Amino acid sequence: MSIGRVPPGPRRRPSARVLLDRLGRADRQAFDRVASARLPGLEYVLPRLSRLADHGVLWFTTAGVLGLGRRTRPRRAALRGALAIAAASPAVNIVGKQAFRRKRPVVDLVPPIRIRWKPPTSHAFPSGHSASAAAFATGVALEASPLVAAPVAVLAAAVAFSRVYTGAHYPGDVLAGVGIGVLAGFGTRLVWPARPPAARVSRTESEQAQVNEDGRGLVAVVNPGSGDGSAGILPSNAELAVSLLELELPAAEIVRIEPDEDVDKVFERAAERASVLGVVGGDGTVNVGARAALKHDVPLLVVPGGTFNHFAKAHGVNDPREAVAAYRNGQVGRVDVAYVAPASAPDEEQIFLNTASFGAYTELVDRRERLERRLGKWPATAVAAVRTLRHSEPVEVVMDGREHRVWLAFIGNCAYGARGAAPSWRKRLDDGRLDVRVVATGRRVPRVRAVVAVVVGHLPLIPGYRAWRAGGLELATPDGALRLARDGEVSSLPGAVRVGKHPRALRVLRSAEGS
Repeated sequence: MSIGRVPPGPRRRPSARVLLDRLGRADRQAFDRVASARLPGLEYVLPRLSRLADHGVLWFTTAGVLGLGRRTRPRRAALRGALAIAAASPAVNIVGKQAFRRKRPVVDLVPPIRIRWKPPTSHAFPSGHSASAAAFATGVALEASPLVAAPVAVLAAAVAFSRVYTGAHYPGDVLAGVGIGVLAGFGTRLVWPARPPAARVSRTESEQAQVNEDGRGLVAVVNPGSGDGSAGILPSNAELAVSLLELELPAAEIVRIEPDEDVDKVFERAAERASVLGVVGGDGTVNVGARAALKHDVPLLVVPGGTFNHFAKAHGVNDPREAVAAYRNGQVGRVDVAYVAPASAPDEEQIFLNTASFGAYTELVDRRERLERRLGKWPATAVAAVRTLRHSEPVEVVMDGREHRVWLAFIGNCAYGARGAAPSWRKRLDDGRLDVRVVATGRRVPRVRAVVAVVVGHLPLIPGYRAWRAGGLELATPDGALRLARDGEVSSLPGAVRVGKHPRALRVLRSAEGS
């Protein structure tokens, strides 16, 4: 009787402990390879870069540089990057390091020239420097253009590698830190959604504006009072925009609105002789220009010259230079126009391109305008906001046949992306919908919760908050009058009105991004 070999049994899977041991050995071997590597020149650069990143100094300095300019996207990128660091740093230093308590590497193989850092006393896993670098780079990438995001990403990668190169961390520490940083960067979108560089607008390849390199045929109407120039000490945004237009488009006709002139008539006359109607000013001035452009069917060029410039930024024109580029590009996009019309006179439409509001917001604007000459715009806004939140009472209104007591109502032209009290960006300008957000309350408004909700930009915190999308809306008030703010300008309307849309009615010269 021959005895054969015993058949092999089932292969046992390695235990978690064995896997950790294998990963640890691989991690130490990778560290030894980097420690023994000779990279000429980097032994002078990387240690200094690593020290510069201590306590986030490198990233907060970069954020400060990005925030110096007038462009919105770099400033938003800087803020999102800083917020990501604020989330990643405690996750690593308070939670991660205390949970794992891994010792720092032995630096026998690291050349002394690289060890220019004071030996850290904290635990090694995960790497705090790498987490901050990845968090900042991810935050910037979510907002900025590739020309800005790419150098920041390269810098972050260099900082992460320097932590291994100088002997401060094992590669596994760095990889874990990078992962936490990336998650923190994307996590900022939960509280602050990333906005697109430009909202989508409808277009056809054949629709092109009649433009000239020197600006001939462009009639630009300017509201000299728009912008943030204070008391004549500094030039306003509108005046700075005009200077650029005169330099870049010398043949364009510039029309300044005088203090006692009828603004509607100025735009009417300009639109009659323009191949492209330009408007330099804030959202209220743009609203008037849009009415003239609609009536005379000419393309509208929006040149940011106000304080907020919501409509210009929505379709990708963030500053006057981008407006000049949009003019020379000549590509026309079509955007929706929303309107409010009295039920008794449906032809008397009053348009809005951004938002219409009633309730507490109109009270705030009324109070601000009364205080603005004495205090200035921003102090007046702050004082008016406090007084409104303390004293505002709900408005009795019937919306689509249902009675409500409305404390705050927001109606957006197209769907807005943020959920705050004054959302500021949209993915599309041609969706044919109204974005309706209402805070309908009982007899008393919960003041403290309302203040918190408005400050943090999260209206759903207030009881009675509702939001929906609609193609139209019927409003009626028992007292026979409705105070309504359209694109920041307040007016009185009859007690029964209809809010509706004209899809893709307005032609605008769009940026290359707004497609």
